[in-house]
Amino acid sequence: MTPSQPLRTKARLGRLLAVAAAAALFEGLALPAHAAGAVVLYTADGLENLYKDVLPAFEKKEGVKVNIVTAGSGEVVNRATVEKDSPKADVIVTLPPFIQQADQGGLLQPYPSVNYKNVPAIAKASNGAWATFVNNYFSFAINPDTVKNQPKTFDDLLQPNYSGKVAYSNPATAGDGMAVIILTTSLMGEDKAFDYLKKLEQSAKFHTKGTGYLDVLLSRNEIAVANGDLQMDLDDAANGGLSLKPVFLAAKAGGQPTTFQLPYAIGLIKNGPNAAEGKKLIDYLMSADVQSKVPDIFGIPGRTDIKLSGKNGEAVKQAISGVKLIAVDWNQVMTKKADWTARWKNDVIGNSGKQLDVVKPQ
Repeated sequence: MTPSQPLRTKARLGRLLAVAAAAALFEGLALPAHAAGAVVLYTADGLENLYKDVLPAFEKKEGVKVNIVTAGSGEVVNRATVEKDSPKADVIVTLPPFIQQADQGGLLQPYPSVNYKNVPAIAKASNGAWATFVNNYFSFAINPDTVKNQPKTFDDLLQPNYSGKVAYSNPATAGDGMAVIILTTSLMGEDKAFDYLKKLEQSAKFHTKGTGYLDVLLSRNEIAVANGDLQMDLDDAANGGLSLKPVFLAAKAGGQPTTFQLPYAIGLIKNGPNAAEGKKLIDYLMSADVQSKVPDIFGIPGRTDIKLSGKNGEAVKQAISGVKLIAVDWNQVMTKKADWTARWKNDVIGNSGKQLDVVKPQ
């Protein structure tokens, strides 16, 4: 064992424990999320290192504890929906189209934070219900230690050498999972995209409830390719000690790798138990001080007045260099979301009996 291996093993164990704890908390197996005087944050996974860095200062200043519930993007919205008549959370951070779902479902209280002023109009709700907190890009990921010839196109994943070695998160519960459908339908058209996903299912080992623990499975070589997002994958590789590399795929051989922005958005839960502190938490997370630390975890600041800089910021720029960015009409995605989810379950999964809700590495 090399000197660095114990550190890597410790980091991986920490990631596993964090995933298990988050899953247990979400399933109600831990103590209640809300405690007297606390502010509760429901958040999509991937930003753990940022929270660890910035929240202690908020807690010290405000004299309150921030209790965090981490799960897939759809999961946190589903939980808030179940709790709508008696909310347990104050703030939510999730990916599109789930942030739009939360807004349309009446889960969010419009709160146009003063710190939203430098967020572009296209990156926030016109009614102040949500704004981009950390910008990001959808990606795939491989374990570079075991995948020597990284896939270039979507068809590459259909090759026999990937049989049983692909996994992606459930589109019903994870924003990154829905992103698989969004990107393939954008590039191939809806019918051809679902035909492709049905073929890809022959290579798929299982599907997960959230996306974050796919990085752990990649690093353990239990799978070879997974979906993810650029921020989380780069952060897990650099700060989590995991063996993985983000990649972007092209629609066909010789084509340009393509992706789209998939930001973390933040909003205030309507009638949350500690709305006053929830507003302060949003103001703080959108402050220049916190936003300037977003590049440290390979994220892109939601505010345009804070530049993507530093070593990690340059790594993001390098990773996205040469990748074609396409626009996504999130309103259209919202109209399609339910049909896409049903079609995925019926036409892609069918009667395969494949696991759809793996919640932690086995």
